[in-house]
Amino acid sequence: MNITVIGTGYVGLVTGTCLADIGNEVLCLDLDPAKIAILNAGEVPIYEPGLKELIARNREAGRLRFTTDIALSVAHAEVQLIAVGTPPDEDGSADMRHVLAAAQAIGQHMTGFKLVVTKSTVPVGTGERIRVTMASALDERGIAPAQHDFTVASNPEFLKEGAAIEDFMRPERIIVGTEPGPRGERAKDMLRQLYAPFNRNHERVLYMEVKAAEFTKYAANAMLATRISFMNELANLAGAVGVDIEQVRKGIGSDPRIGYSFLYPGTGYGGSCFPKDVQALIRTAAFHGHRLRVLEAVEAVNESQKSVLVDKIVARFGADLTGRTFAVWGLAFKPNTDDMRQAPSRTVLCALLERGARIVAHDPVAMPEARRALAEDLAGRPGLLDLVRYAGTPMEATMAADALIVLTEWQAFKSPNFTALKAALKSPIIFDGRNIYQPALREQGFEYHAIGR
Repeated sequence: MNITVIGTGYVGLVTGTCLADIGNEVLCLDLDPAKIAILNAGEVPIYEPGLKELIARNREAGRLRFTTDIALSVAHAEVQLIAVGTPPDEDGSADMRHVLAAAQAIGQHMTGFKLVVTKSTVPVGTGERIRVTMASALDERGIAPAQHDFTVASNPEFLKEGAAIEDFMRPERIIVGTEPGPRGERAKDMLRQLYAPFNRNHERVLYMEVKAAEFTKYAANAMLATRISFMNELANLAGAVGVDIEQVRKGIGSDPRIGYSFLYPGTGYGGSCFPKDVQALIRTAAFHGHRLRVLEAVEAVNESQKSVLVDKIVARFGADLTGRTFAVWGLAFKPNTDDMRQAPSRTVLCALLERGARIVAHDPVAMPEARRALAEDLAGRPGLLDLVRYAGTPMEATMAADALIVLTEWQAFKSPNFTALKAALKSPIIFDGRNIYQPALREQGFEYHAIGR
């Protein structure tokens, strides 16, 4: 099939590349000429394991192209996938400007039938807003409503950063929301054909109404965020009553009704999805006169959890950290990505810097993004940025540091040479924000602070 993907951010780039890899002719549109130039030069503006190689293979095969030409992208395919960003607006609701601009552009340039599919995470009711926007664009062109030849569908993504290619190629489920009537049936047939390669083992597509598909995406992320905040609450209590939360995690995770996923305590969730999607769902509820009290608590717990490690550091060293140097391992919000959006490390580092501490940080891929993010967070206070240095290796970061702080659970951090680490640190103190080590380190002479351990 010919496929157009609008937006070459995380979702759009992974989606377009994977669809090309199974044989489709994919044209990716982005209005940022610098980003398209990077992609056409064979580089990738984001970090995702395996993505650069997959893009190169499909560009060489001629199945994957990138453009800034809107008219070309609309003409390329009947299937138009909208995968643009929906960042949080000032009130926490999803900013729909880019989604609706994409819909308007399709309406302005289409000359035949179009199936417009939202891959972006969008509030319930967005499908109807897209329909109205496209109809308005066609009306402005003098095309009568009876000749409006398009249908709208929802096909939300469920990609985990760091494992996005695997998630796309071997999906647990594919959610497809379509409109009622003949055009909706046509959309089902087209998307059934598109996703046929993923259904040979068993049927993975779940068909539903457009609004239900939109709601499902938010509900899924809200549930996962809830599990994380719930476990962080329990971990904080476990620390207070002298219980090892890891034993509790195994105990409750063994119940098949609960399972082990997303039950790891730490310094809170971050990234581009959970924070904004929880906020957007809360705002959607408020718009309709409802309160989602559980999700309000989830959001509050997560914000406070980002400061738990700071509180432990202050309790150990005092509020004034002037003259102290802390090694930091991990800056991205999770491993296998360079994404710094809403990363807990930003909260931790800013809090320590404001108390006078010096930071020597290492992350395998996220240091360039971290520099940009911290410059944004500390705008107007350049003196604090001068207190941050970046190390080329994990061990280099620890040299003569007062303590090590672990903020991201990269594989490279999980089994260090503890003898060398102990010798490198000024004091053998570890603040483990991801619980990747064991309390038995205390028997090796380390002062070990973790989350609920």
